[in-house]
Amino acid sequence: MPDCFRRREDSDQESLHSTNNITSIVLLGFPNLQNFTFPFFSLLVLIFCGTISGNLLIMVLYLVSKTLQSPMYFFITQLSLCDLLLTTDIVPVLLHTVLYGGSTITLIGCINQFFFFASSEFSECLLLSVMSYDRYVAICNPLRYHSIMNHRVCVILVSIIWLMGSMVTSILVFSQFHLHFCGPHIVDHFYCDLEPILQLSCSDTSTIYVESLVLGSIFSIVPFIVIVMSYMYIIITILKFPTNTRRYKAFSTCSSHLIVVSIFFGTLFIVYMSPTKDQSLTLRKILSLVYTVVTPLLNPIIYTLRNKDFKEASLKINLVFCPGHVEM
Repeated sequence: MPDCFRRREDSDQESLHSTNNITSIVLLGFPNLQNFTFPFFSLLVLIFCGTISGNLLIMVLYLVSKTLQSPMYFFITQLSLCDLLLTTDIVPVLLHTVLYGGSTITLIGCINQFFFFASSEFSECLLLSVMSYDRYVAICNPLRYHSIMNHRVCVILVSIIWLMGSMVTSILVFSQFHLHFCGPHIVDHFYCDLEPILQLSCSDTSTIYVESLVLGSIFSIVPFIVIVMSYMYIIITILKFPTNTRRYKAFSTCSSHLIVVSIFFGTLFIVYMSPTKDQSLTLRKILSLVYTVVTPLLNPIIYTLRNKDFKEASLKINLVFCPGHVEM
């Protein structure tokens, strides 16, 4: 008798996972824009073009400029790559959603969007912590900086970051493929995040919630702690410098990174660490809009406008391609 019950239970589980009541999902986005649809759409197009061009510019400048061949700028190019991945994953669907009042995406497409979104977010968390450690070594242990943060170490660190980001997301995606989705097929959001996807499922999602909580805590809180500790040592070291000029120069190399960290982790913690019931859906969408759409635009602006090396590299490119214009 136990074997019969076991075989019947296994059969029921197989039939449960083999069929889904929904194959496509409707993303509502921002349904109450009314007369602001075209201005909002135009703003998103400008942000999208600015994000793509700004991050591509950083990557091109790093490749063509000898003055930017350092670990700090190598990590900045990887941050730009994260931003490009996030932007191309989220914004095109968002533009369609805003313009037409909604967007239809397949269930597989929705899970794939989550994979690229989560991979870039996990990778960016780890990358920002490595960038803070890089600044720690440069300021607190400058004599050993080039031996510790050599090119081989940087490449290995970045490879591990991308690999871990993909592997962690794959665990969550693998769990999603074992769920039964029965609807409703409407998601009141502008992209496929984990919680909206799980709300479409009739299966027990408690295990995935625990997985996401554990993995999210490890790959967001631990990097944040590394960043805080790194900057505590950096600040202590800077205060010991004998001259104000040296203090200002040291702090200026860290200020751009601090601004990026504050914006990224600030919105991330508000959205994912605060109780969902305490947030209105509109506020949650706006905050999500900040770190998925606005932050990838701000990162290249912050790093290029506040950085003398990027300005000099840009000027050299202008001299090469537009010599007559520069002379004028």
